[in-house]
Amino acid sequence: MFPNPQDVLPLSPHPNLEQYEKEAKDLVSACLSGAPDALREWAARWPEHAPQLEAFARDTLTSRHCALTSAQYVIARMHGFDSWPKFSAHLDGLGRAGSPIANFEAAAEAVVTGDGAGLERLIRRQPSLARARSARVHRATLLHYAAANGVENYRQTTPPNAVAIVELLLAAGAEVDAEADMYGGGCTTLGLVATSIHPERAGVQNALLQTLIDRGAALDHPRGAGNNHLYVGGCLANGRSAAAEFLAARGAPLDLEGAAGIGRLDAVQSYFDPDGRLKPTATVEEMHAAFGSACAYGRIAVVEFLLDRGVPVDATLRRDGQMGLHAAALGGHAAVVALLLDHRAPVNAVEDRFKGTPLTWGLHGWSDPPYGTPSDRYYDVISRLVRAGAVVNPRWIDDTAADTPFRRRLQADPRMRAALTEGRS
Repeated sequence: MFPNPQDVLPLSPHPNLEQYEKEAKDLVSACLSGAPDALREWAARWPEHAPQLEAFARDTLTSRHCALTSAQYVIARMHGFDSWPKFSAHLDGLGRAGSPIANFEAAAEAVVTGDGAGLERLIRRQPSLARARSARVHRATLLHYAAANGVENYRQTTPPNAVAIVELLLAAGAEVDAEADMYGGGCTTLGLVATSIHPERAGVQNALLQTLIDRGAALDHPRGAGNNHLYVGGCLANGRSAAAEFLAARGAPLDLEGAAGIGRLDAVQSYFDPDGRLKPTATVEEMHAAFGSACAYGRIAVVEFLLDRGVPVDATLRRDGQMGLHAAALGGHAAVVALLLDHRAPVNAVEDRFKGTPLTWGLHGWSDPPYGTPSDRYYDVISRLVRAGAVVNPRWIDDTAADTPFRRRLQADPRMRAALTEGRS
């Protein structure tokens, strides 16, 4: 799906097939022109998506010789459909008032805007809406739209009355454990709510989760959180530690990584025999992943336990080469950073994906803290890393360096400048 199933363009207020046929023909013309910037100029009509659109169009049309069918495929995918015929059928349905497609789209808007009265009217008129699915590639039900996750980004909002909307849908016959096809497939509303930042920011995440559980949502769904994650692991992979703890407390299964990420030392210990050896129920790779999760979420007792059980302090946690010190610095966990440094974690280790050190990861966390993380807890992290020998880029604190958003923020924060210069001659 282009280029991410959620990063799709909204339709125009009064869409019709002719306007999108023209866009496809314009794309063919740009392709046939051979001008180096022609595809870039075509994509510039949609500034927020221009780079991705240009890349996707260039890849698709280059390999298919500027055919109109290829251009139509690009147009369909950039709006969330996997073929031009499906896109055309959707536009046709939208153009007919009261059609199943028009009713579903109106109901989806009612869900994400919190229009309970409008949603109730639509379901009364067409009761099958409660179990109907989107024509878009994700095949979401209206209940999935209430999760504000996995569907088109411009519809990922959580209204204050989201719980009432969910209760309305469930009372109308919505299937509580219906699966949708985002994030590798198998996603349930419970998993999407638990891994979404929007319900958390709206202050209704736990209430939504409890509502779904009370209505029978299974806590042991094997892929419900997307990307083949159990619910707790999916929450942790998306930075939703509070939701992870909430679900675990209500019986959601815990694997080794999930137990480590929520600080359940008792559950982590159950994976080891009395001599400290890892039981056959988990692998060394899973033990390393658990170590990374504990570092990322500041679970110092678990970090200590795993270090004592032989996890190397410089173990790479994923294929991108990051280590526990990167994860702890990003999360702003000074006590874990100190513990890892005491165990001689390599302070200037460079991971493979972003070529960052623990110091740059910590600075990124400070400049853009994970939701709910106060930025002032990064001062101690940065200070400890610098005192341990972390290399500081002189351009960060050079008053004559080029102006950037990071430099402006650093200039405005004398405590962070002091932390970066601590111990330097």
